[in-house]
Amino acid sequence: METMTAEAANRIAYRVAINTKPILTFDEACLYMGMSKSALYKVTSNKEIPFSKPNGKMIYFKRADVDGWLLSNMSATTTELADKAMAYTQKKGGKR
Repeated sequence: METMTAEAANRIAYRVAINTKPILTFDEACLYMGMSKSALYKVTSNKEIPFSKPNGKMIYFKRADVDGWLLSNMSATTTELADKAMAYTQKKGGKR
């Protein structure tokens, strides 16, 4: 069995820390979301994701806001759509 190098252990500890920190730096947010820096710069410049710039330079994100943004605009499953369609047709049919 291989032993873990100190570098590998540090990388794992860093990733665990990112997943538990309430506030993320720009680089941490990129790693957390799996986005490139240019992609994250684009969504921040378009003000599509909530962020804070307390000193006008460094960008910070609330992890909860990032999670909410990542889960926004969810697509309904086929079952959910079928249920909505059934409820809609029954409601329309009941008014006749």
